[in-house]
Amino acid sequence: MIRIGVDVGGTNTDAVLMDGDKILAGVKSPTTEDVMGGVAESITKVLDQSGVPADQVAAVMIGTTHFVNAVVERRHMVRTAAVRLCLPAAQCLPPMVDWPDDIREAVGGKYWLAKGGHEFDGREINALDMTELDGIAAEIGAAGIDTIAISSIFSPVNDAMERQAMEALQKRLPDANFTLSSEIGRLGILERENAAIMNASLRALSAKTVQAFTKALAQVGLTCPYYITQNDGTLMNRDFVQAYPVLTFASGPTNSMRGASFLSGESDAIVVDIGGTTTDVGALVKGFPRQASTTVDVGGVRTNFRMPDVYSIALGGGTIVAGEGDAMTVGPRSTGYRILQDALVFGGETLTATDVVAGLGLADVGDASKVAGVDKTRLETAKTMIDEMVHNAVERMRVSPDPIPILAVGGGSILMPDTMGELRVVRPNHYSVANAVGAAIGQISGEVDRIFSLASTTREAALAEARTEATNKAIAAGAHPDSIELLDQEDVPLAYLPGGATRIRLKVVGSMNG
Repeated sequence: MIRIGVDVGGTNTDAVLMDGDKILAGVKSPTTEDVMGGVAESITKVLDQSGVPADQVAAVMIGTTHFVNAVVERRHMVRTAAVRLCLPAAQCLPPMVDWPDDIREAVGGKYWLAKGGHEFDGREINALDMTELDGIAAEIGAAGIDTIAISSIFSPVNDAMERQAMEALQKRLPDANFTLSSEIGRLGILERENAAIMNASLRALSAKTVQAFTKALAQVGLTCPYYITQNDGTLMNRDFVQAYPVLTFASGPTNSMRGASFLSGESDAIVVDIGGTTTDVGALVKGFPRQASTTVDVGGVRTNFRMPDVYSIALGGGTIVAGEGDAMTVGPRSTGYRILQDALVFGGETLTATDVVAGLGLADVGDASKVAGVDKTRLETAKTMIDEMVHNAVERMRVSPDPIPILAVGGGSILMPDTMGELRVVRPNHYSVANAVGAAIGQISGEVDRIFSLASTTREAALAEARTEATNKAIAAGAHPDSIELLDQEDVPLAYLPGGATRIRLKVVGSMNG
């Protein structure tokens, strides 16, 4: 199966063309302001370099930073109504209570509390009041809002009330867009609600982005289906990404980690992805990124949907080295995409991390003679500081003393030494486009994370139910039913809850259908 993987970064847009497990071509193009221009250019280049006709490409996989950038920059987010089903409980902390003011303003800051919600074991706190919901629908309509996020207490255990509330509001607001918190977040009402509001506010941008990708691919003569990578290293089809844009957050580091695993053949390792501006360090477990177990901060908002456990530092190929001796600093400022104009080796006047490794003869990049005027002791001091920054980040991500390898990928990985303490550093072939490779090899997943009561069922039956639910989610996202296998499963008895409560987290993956 011939497919193209594309990864949009802050500095470069990378593309690879693969036939099965073989990489036929890999290219880098500067990321353009409209993003689509860079995507079209990199796909055109990779088709030209490989000589493969466009009509032979079966699928395109794209990793994009569109949606997380919108949140960080507070742009393209639409006004959203937050409806929480909770009364008489959970009134003291209203929706969006801990959001930064500017992002709360960007989504309108409007919320309504209504009767409803469940206990941990699925018992009702209060029944829904349809008259109350009719009144809320009328107020939302009068405010001119057509994007609604519904959350209910313990909805991952029982989502019936969220669905009933959506049906009731839909009768009054037939053109509205709905996001249910039970479909996105995990246990924890505030963080799950935050994720749902954020997702709802990005729905309009998602529809626009999906159309733009379709147009960009048509421009280069591709009519095959395309998929967007999500932040667990798997893919979702265009309908799925329109419904759940937040699941693309942090897909860039994830693609790099999956690509590093594929290119090196290692399934358990630390991955160091060094770009032009930042270094992302993560851990691979069975070939997939280790997931963050705590709440994740996105643009100043706490959320709890699944995210890879990634530690980022301000170090990249374009990182600026300033000062001398004890006053020397490496970063956090970077030349970014201007590295080809500003770095010494490319004829500029700024000393960067790339100049340091070129000047010491550790990498063949640009014209090293242009760094000859810089004192060698200064370069060595800077290199020691760079190594120390990376080493600290790697040690922070290690959870066991086992001597697992470090996989160095990304265009800036020339900064890495050959060993780090007792760990060996592996720089696989095509390391500079590992992120695009990670996008191209993506599979499709389904995941469940909720509490089951074992008072009326067995542990085995609860696990089977969770697996069926996860499998159905994977098939809905585009997986081939016969290829689905279990990737990860854990069940934790919750001793502090009555009724034999146990929390089951389970994930399945499968190959792309067709």
